[in-house]
Amino acid sequence: MYPQEVHRYLQKFFTENNCQIIQNHDYYMTVQLTVDMDKKIMNRPYYWQYLESTNGVPCPAQLTLITDQNKLVEKIKGEVVHFGSPRLNQIFQTTRRMGSFVHMYEKIDNTEARTILTPWLGVNYKISYYCDQTKEMLHSLGINLMTGSIIDHFQESLTGLELETTSSQNTFNLPYIIKPLRALERLEEIIDHLIQQDDHTWAEEAKQRWQKDLEVLEYFYEGVNVKPECYEMEKKALQEQYEPRIKIEIINGGLFYVK
Repeated sequence: MYPQEVHRYLQKFFTENNCQIIQNHDYYMTVQLTVDMDKKIMNRPYYWQYLESTNGVPCPAQLTLITDQNKLVEKIKGEVVHFGSPRLNQIFQTTRRMGSFVHMYEKIDNTEARTILTPWLGVNYKISYYCDQTKEMLHSLGINLMTGSIIDHFQESLTGLELETTSSQNTFNLPYIIKPLRALERLEEIIDHLIQQDDHTWAEEAKQRWQKDLEVLEYFYEGVNVKPECYEMEKKALQEQYEPRIKIEIINGGLFYVK
C-alpha cells in the first residue's frame, strides 16, 4: 500500500466518520476527532470515564498524521502512519468493528435524467506474509455483478463519488446477474492467484535462517542423551519464529450501485 493510498484511505475514513480535516496536504493531514472516534482509536478510557462521571466538557483529540515522511519538507510534528503501522492497523480494526459490509448508492442529482446504476461487489483484502519478518499488502478488488469484469484499485475508483445509503429517486438499479457469494468466490480466486504468482524467496530464506539457528541449538546440546524440557521449548520457539505463514484478511467490503 503506497503512501498516497494510505493518505486517501485516511481521508475517506475520517470524512465518512464526520471528523473535520483541518489541514490536508499531500504528505500529512491534521484531523479533529469527534468524541465517538476519540473513544474508538485514542485508547484513553479512563479519561472518558472520569469526564462522564463528573459531567466535564469533552475535549476530543486532534491528530496530525504524516503519510509520507520521505517527501515531507516542512517541520511537522505528528504521527508517522504507513502500511503495517500500529495506528493504521487500529483504524482497519475500527472499520471492521463499525461495519465490515456496506450497501451504498451513487448519489444522482434530481435534475439529471433517469440514471441506470450498475451493481459492483467491492472487497478490500490484506495479505500478510509472516516469518521472523513481516510483509503486508493491500488489494482492493471490485467485480461487476452484471458482466463479471474485475478491476484492481476499486476503492480508489470510488474516490470522488458521493455515496449514500439510500437510492436516489431518479435511478434504476440493475438487478445483479452474478450472486454476491459467487462473486466473492471469484475474487478469492484472484487473491489466490496473486499469491501464487508472487515471489516467495522470503519463505526459503526464512527456512535457511531457521536451519542455521537449529544447528546452533543442536550444538549447545551436543552429547546430551536426554534433552531437557527447555530444549524442546527453544526448538518450538524457533519454529514459531521462522515458519513461513500466509494470512488473508478481508478488511471490509460492500455492494455498490454506481453509474
